[in-house]
Amino acid sequence: MANPKEKTPMCLINELARFNRIQPQYKLLNERGPAHAKMFTVQLTLGEQTWEAEGSSIKKAQHAAASKALNETTLPKPTPRPPKTNVNNNPGSITPTVELNGLAMKRGEPAIYRPLDPKPIPNYRANYNFRGMYNQRYHCPVPKIFYVQLTVGNSEFFGEGKTRQAARHNAAMKALQALQNEPIPEKLPQNGETGKESEEDKDANKSEISVVFEIALKRNIPVSFEVIKESGPPHMKSFVTRVTVGEFTAEGEGNSKKLSKKRAAMAVLQELKKLPPLPVIEKPKLYFKKRPKTILKTGPEYGQGMNPISRLAQIQQAKKEKEPEYVLLSERGMPRRREFVMQVKVGNEITTGTGPNKKIAKRNAAEAMLLQLGYKASTPLQDQPEKVESKSWNGQNVGFPEPTSNSKYCFLNL
Repeated sequence: MANPKEKTPMCLINELARFNRIQPQYKLLNERGPAHAKMFTVQLTLGEQTWEAEGSSIKKAQHAAASKALNETTLPKPTPRPPKTNVNNNPGSITPTVELNGLAMKRGEPAIYRPLDPKPIPNYRANYNFRGMYNQRYHCPVPKIFYVQLTVGNSEFFGEGKTRQAARHNAAMKALQALQNEPIPEKLPQNGETGKESEEDKDANKSEISVVFEIALKRNIPVSFEVIKESGPPHMKSFVTRVTVGEFTAEGEGNSKKLSKKRAAMAVLQELKKLPPLPVIEKPKLYFKKRPKTILKTGPEYGQGMNPISRLAQIQQAKKEKEPEYVLLSERGMPRRREFVMQVKVGNEITTGTGPNKKIAKRNAAEAMLLQLGYKASTPLQDQPEKVESKSWNGQNVGFPEPTSNSKYCFLNL
């Protein structure tokens, strides 16, 4: 089917039968034709009505009979279900939290989420008399609801949901409805007070333990956490953790080591925030003197020892001019003694170069152009070692090294 989510005729027949409280029955009546082209006849019985249809497979015949029954049946059909509405009312896969983050970045106001404690559940048992109720300890469970506080600049929003993420989405939706039509505030220069407020907003997203370590690192103070007490039965343990930050100490208690460590950090943070602020040390700006590369590359001695083609291209790039253009003018000579003529154009200057192949001709043309532009000649590359001559011996190539005074080889005149 074109749409994979669309229901098949057999599925619709099953819904129709379930709605009318009857059972559909499919029966294979006939099978004819060769093995590679079988044709099947299926009968569908729905209550007191029957339909027959053919198909190249049993499944296709069943679908054909079902679609025929859907068009001709007189049974009452169930009402179609309304389409599901998008809960977030947000097109595509963009969630409200992601859309709010983009809006908050434009406004320069970070979106800060803070989880809140759930509201107390009212005691309904005080209003009713359950005397005589059988098995009173069993009651309907109340679903847990999460609450989140969202702060965007000076505005606060509250959201709730069955999960923590659903509560964040709910609060983000409320914030979007309120802030989408408001103008974007202008960014003001940050003074000392605004700097403190921004630091507090940044610290709100961090754990208390991380903030303690950051303050100690800035002030070069040692930090240590130590579990000093552990009491209670195994299922109800109680831990006491002591934190020492330089001269300050504090203790925290909780039913886990992590919770006791967090509460100890919260207690010592109250003392650390009373310390005087650190002096601001401005780092000296480093200035680097840029070398005039263009002047160096346009000098007459630049690039001696380089390939003339690369040298000419780099000089043109340093001058910020058009790169050289190479054109093959002619190709002459015998097949084994070819001679190529290459032309190079730089601005209004034109030179040519010849060689036994295109590469050498192009290189000679570039060298001629460098000399014409006033640059010194490129130094020739080091000669490559000549290949050892080889002679044929019974159809095989045999290489003989050059004889020296200390050679121990015996050479034959072939």
